Amino acid sequence: MAAVTAAVLPLVTPVPAHVVVIVSGGMDSTVLAYALQQGGSTVTLLSCDYGQRHRRELDYAARTAEALHAPHVVVDLTGIVGVLTGSALTDAQVDVPDGHYTDGSMRATVVPNRNAIMLDVAVARAVSGGADAVAFGAHAGDHPIYPDCRPAFLAAYESTVRLANEGFLPAGFRVVAPFIECSKADIARLGDTIGVRFADTWSCYKGGERHCGTCGTCVERREAFAMAGVTDPTEYATASGVI
Repeated sequence: MAAVTAAVLPLVTPVPAHVVVIVSGGMDSTVLAYALQQGGSTVTLLSCDYGQRHRRELDYAARTAEALHAPHVVVDLTGIVGVLTGSALTDAQVDVPDGHYTDGSMRATVVPNRNAIMLDVAVARAVSGGADAVAFGAHAGDHPIYPDCRPAFLAAYESTVRLANEGFLPAGFRVVAPFIECSKADIARLGDTIGVRFADTWSCYKGGERHCGTCGTCVERREAFAMAGVTDPTEYATASGVI
C-alpha cells in the first residue's frame, strides 16, 4: 500500500499510530480514511452535523466506518446553525448553485470557518483520545473557493493547535491534509487502486434520492472519474452534468 500511495500523493511520514480523520461521507475524506488505514494507521472517523442542508452524507460516512471496522464519532453542532447563515449548505433560503467549483456562484457554498470549526472538534477528540494526528481531505481543487482548504491555512492552523494544547500533545502531533496538492482525479485514481467503495460515498449538495448531477460537487465528481479513467458508479438524476 505504501508504494502505491507514494506514487499518487505525498505519504504522511512518519505514519501516525492513531489518526482522527474528519469524514464527511464524500469521495475525498473517504479515500483518505481508507488510505491512512491501509498505510498502517489506526483510524477514528469523525463527522459533524452542523445543520447542513441534508444528512445523507452522514449516512454515507457511517457506511465507510462500517467498511473499515473503525469507530465513528458524530458530533452534534446543530446549535451553531443560526450563526452560519448565508450559505447554500446551511440556509434554506439560499439556492444551491449549479456549475463548476471555480465559478463565482460557488461562493454561495462557503460555510464560514467550517473547516476550522470541525478541526477544532477533531483536535479535541484526538487530544482526549491519545491520537497523534488529525487528517482532513482538502485538495487542490478546493483552493480557489474555500480559504480553509489552502496550504497557508493548514500551516497556520497546525501552529495554533500546538500553542492551544501545549503540554498535552504527544510528541510529533500533526494536523495533515495529504491531498492538499492533489487533484480530485488523483484521489479517484488512488481510491480505485486501494478498493474504495465509491458507490458508498455521497457528494451532492442537494441531497435528493440520487445525485443531481449538476451542482458543483456533482460536476466535480463526474469530471474526476472521467479524468482518472475510473468507472463512476454514481446514479445521477441528469444524464450529463454542466461540463
